[in-house]
Amino acid sequence: MSWLTAHADTECCYVSTTGRRSGRVHEVEIWFGVVGDTLYLISGNGPTADWYRNAIASPSVTVRIDGDIRHGVARPVQDPSERRSVGELMGAKYPWEGDPSIGLTFEAWCFDVPLLAIEGWQERGRSER
Repeated sequence: MSWLTAHADTECCYVSTTGRRSGRVHEVEIWFGVVGDTLYLISGNGPTADWYRNAIASPSVTVRIDGDIRHGVARPVQDPSERRSVGELMGAKYPWEGDPSIGLTFEAWCFDVPLLAIEGWQERGRSER
């Protein structure tokens, strides 16, 4: 059983990426989905979101969920069937109305904007945060 199974219903995780220009660590709080041993993140702000661009430039990331800290490797999801199935999963976990302030519909969030997968986990320990 994957370490992610216990966290599948948790609302948010924290993802740390390395800045593609600064080289500094940046952490974001973000919604996520779990399929097996893969954690998925939707970039609602599109391909220009800093966390997404950082993960593409330097795929080694750290994920923190409820005190569990793991290191993983990020990859953009290119396969349309993987994108659709994860979009359905995320849409069921996070029913919301979209974000008109950035022109993002629920449908676009589920199925169109970039999706990142993180896998290849290594344990980093526990945090008291």
